[in-house]
Amino acid sequence: MDIKFKTLNLKKEFDRGIINVGNLSRIRRVMKRAIAGETIKVGFIGGSITAGSVATVPENCYAYQVYLWWKNKFPLSTVEYLNAGIGATTSQFGVARVEQDLLKAEPDMVFAEFSVNDSDNDFYMETFEGLLRKILLYPSEPTLFMFNNVFYDDGHSAQRVHNLVGKYYDLPIVSVKDSIYEEIEKGTILNTEISSDNLHPNDFGHSLIAGLITNLLDRIYDIIFVHESEVEQYLVVSQPLTQNRYFCSERWNSINSQAKLEGFQKDDPIRYSDWNMLRYGWYAGSKGSSIRFEVEARKITIQYCKYAVHPAPIAKVMIDGNDKDVTFLDANFEETWGDCPYLQDIVAYDVIGKHTVDIIITDEVKDKNFYLVAIITA
Repeated sequence: MDIKFKTLNLKKEFDRGIINVGNLSRIRRVMKRAIAGETIKVGFIGGSITAGSVATVPENCYAYQVYLWWKNKFPLSTVEYLNAGIGATTSQFGVARVEQDLLKAEPDMVFAEFSVNDSDNDFYMETFEGLLRKILLYPSEPTLFMFNNVFYDDGHSAQRVHNLVGKYYDLPIVSVKDSIYEEIEKGTILNTEISSDNLHPNDFGHSLIAGLITNLLDRIYDIIFVHESEVEQYLVVSQPLTQNRYFCSERWNSINSQAKLEGFQKDDPIRYSDWNMLRYGWYAGSKGSSIRFEVEARKITIQYCKYAVHPAPIAKVMIDGNDKDVTFLDANFEETWGDCPYLQDIVAYDVIGKHTVDIIITDEVKDKNFYLVAIITA
């Protein structure tokens, strides 16, 4: 299969995938700086597709190919590549970690996608808005571009609710469902040509996603610099679309928090890749081992490792020392595709308050630790 040939002949299909061109004020600023030869940083946040899952080498993933578009389009500029994709994660975790994992590096351009990890419901509409709003309101004012991936067998994704948010903030948006997936439905492209599991794109699939994104980037460049169209100043809307309760979400791990440890140990080796979530958490293997946090929050979520290979340990959570109302954290994963950095909501209150969180191992498994990744508060 000639990947380049197929990609080049999908121009009209890529155009069909443009959901919204968006306000171009921020991206014009970034492109002008790149033309002038300044250094720019291009960042990505999302799930396993963004992280490059299934691509034969990291350079074949869509994110790296989009980064190469910036390098080739603006040869006088030094372009830096920041990939904060982590597999099996949703925008609920994305909004809690985006500042630590991406925004603190002050990217000029951010691409965001969680449409196949989020579900099509109001909850993920709200967490996704929290993510977008946190990016847009960051002091360095990065440009934001969002897009929607899709399951290639039936076309489902969180595109509907995500696009409601994206259009509300007038962002550039492209859709795999409205472009590449329609070709699968027509039979022009086979889903097996793109993905072996109907979710994670192979090298060809990554090249198509990159082509879809860069097609809109090319159009934006022409609007700004060829047609010299007027661009209105971009202002982040003051009133959120949803209740926006996740905007203040924070991730607490062994780097930025203090915990009382009884049998648990900090896990703080050098991090080689965000792809491996089992970093900077805490672990223990013995029954009765405990860890305590003091938090100030309205909502408390626990992130821990669920294991695809059974059996796995189980722990319980007590809030404010209440041993009559506990929640169990079962590390046995129901899926078989691999271990998962699982998010489990524990409690939600009407107002923000101070609380203690105790996690205690109740069922131990020989040679397998209970791994606590983080506490998420909102």
